[in-house]
Amino acid sequence: MLTRKQYELLVFIDARLKAGGVSPSFDEMKDALGLKSKSGIHRLITGLEERGFIRRLPHRARALEVVRLPENMAELGKPAAQRGRQRGDTQPFAPNVIEGGFRLPGAIVAARTESVQVPLYGRIAAGTPIEAVRDQSNMFEVPAGLLTSGEHYALEVEGDSMIEAGIHDGDVAIIRHAETAENGSIVVALVDNAEVTLKRLRRKGQSIALEPANKAHGTRIFGPDRVKVQGKLVALYRKY
Repeated sequence: MLTRKQYELLVFIDARLKAGGVSPSFDEMKDALGLKSKSGIHRLITGLEERGFIRRLPHRARALEVVRLPENMAELGKPAAQRGRQRGDTQPFAPNVIEGGFRLPGAIVAARTESVQVPLYGRIAAGTPIEAVRDQSNMFEVPAGLLTSGEHYALEVEGDSMIEAGIHDGDVAIIRHAETAENGSIVVALVDNAEVTLKRLRRKGQSIALEPANKAHGTRIFGPDRVKVQGKLVALYRKY
């Protein structure tokens, strides 16, 4: 089932894609639906994605693609006075939710109705490492459903070395604090207790490699005592 707002957002995105080939910005979606915060749009998009109606494309700006529309789209497009009326009906049918024709066997979809604020510490390099600024005075609003247990913080990305992983200059990375990470994870790495960078972590024997996701940048290899994991990437925000 789709909520009315999910349906309205899906129709709006589909219309903009068909008209110009580019999905609307979060501000445009917020204004079109009459919402006060972009966090509400994030929750609606996540719900549509989980239900298989849209897909996020990692290497494109405004990267949304409509995968399918509700099976009862034609019926829902009728005027409200005609919607669902059958012979002998005396009242029009105006549903609060829209049948989507999908099934998620064994899956439980958590409701995302709240937002939380996490510290926005500063800028982190996805290129030449720079120092991250731990400024507790700045906060960043994140849908609660994106966060897991533990401490989280946000960092603004600077540079293009992770662009092939869909991480662009100016994006805001949501990080879960961690001191260890699985091989291949994208992490915040502290190098020589001085430089902080966002890279993919690879362990090779006694060495640690910090791999970029851009062929123009090279992999940096360090001894195990030179690199400390400061957190793992869990989400990414982008302004259009």
